[in-house]
Amino acid sequence: MTIREQLELREREYLSPFASLSENSRGRDLPEPECDIRPVYQRDRDRILHCKSFRRLKDKTQVFLSPKGDHYRTRLTHVLEVSQNARTIAKALRLNEDLVEAIALGHDLGHTPFGHAGERMLDRLCEGGFRHNVQSVRLVERLEKDGRGLNLTWEVRDGILNHKTSGSPATLEGNIVRLSDKIAYINHDIDDAIRAHVLREEDIPHRLREILGFTTRERLNTLIHDIIIHSQHQNVIRMSAEVEQAMQELRQFMFAHVYTNPVAKGEESKAMALLEQLFEYYMDHTDQLSETNLRMLREGEPKDRVICDYIAGMTDQYAIAKYNEYFLPKQWQVY
Repeated sequence: MTIREQLELREREYLSPFASLSENSRGRDLPEPECDIRPVYQRDRDRILHCKSFRRLKDKTQVFLSPKGDHYRTRLTHVLEVSQNARTIAKALRLNEDLVEAIALGHDLGHTPFGHAGERMLDRLCEGGFRHNVQSVRLVERLEKDGRGLNLTWEVRDGILNHKTSGSPATLEGNIVRLSDKIAYINHDIDDAIRAHVLREEDIPHRLREILGFTTRERLNTLIHDIIIHSQHQNVIRMSAEVEQAMQELRQFMFAHVYTNPVAKGEESKAMALLEQLFEYYMDHTDQLSETNLRMLREGEPKDRVICDYIAGMTDQYAIAKYNEYFLPKQWQVY
């Protein structure tokens, strides 16, 4: 018996009856030999962790564009916090921690530079629209590894695609990530907003603080415990009505006071204009795209989609550098 088979046996013996067992995966689009050490979801987690798109997340905006300080979240630290929250819940419920971690680490791979401002701009520019969750799946299926993709299992791709609020993941593990994503960004965005003097802890409605907690630590503790307590021994991931309502109201509060705040978002129009000019430039200069993108054009992919692929893969710094290169005289360039 291989190490992988021993681990799969351990899953059968220990995990909840509602868990997604590695040996029961619906598999990959391209069949391949099994690893002798790692079950399929652990293997997917490793592929995501080692891909180039994951490394680029460290230089992509979460909420604050070019913040002055070392402790603001980036897209990379966000997915790590989502992963940690989700793993805590999955372990307590005896669900598949490897599947949860793979989905969590991969859920934002397709995010644009400059956060949701970049996503909105590419959505305007691309004829078929642009959504970061769909782009994340496109990336692992079509773009990574010089166009070969990562060949991930169906369950991981389903969790990535359905991680947004409107999504409906097919597995309990995917549902854990979907909730953990909101839990992470609401709470770390409060922390960053306080650091940026956009918000004070006391500005959060007192009633919500009484329910959820008076610090980031207390709120995380409340939310994670609530999910675990109300999902135990059930084929569903859910929260109590009171805590879920409070979290939704806190999310609405953040949209009103942080996500649309001119201090946090005042530079977004400039970032969006930068991406629009890059898009127009590449529409006229496709020779400047990568070899992978050029091959996709030769294979018949729509030009606007391929250019959005290229721009979406940029870090904030790389997008700025390319803008400087194409549009500013050399003596004016600061990057």
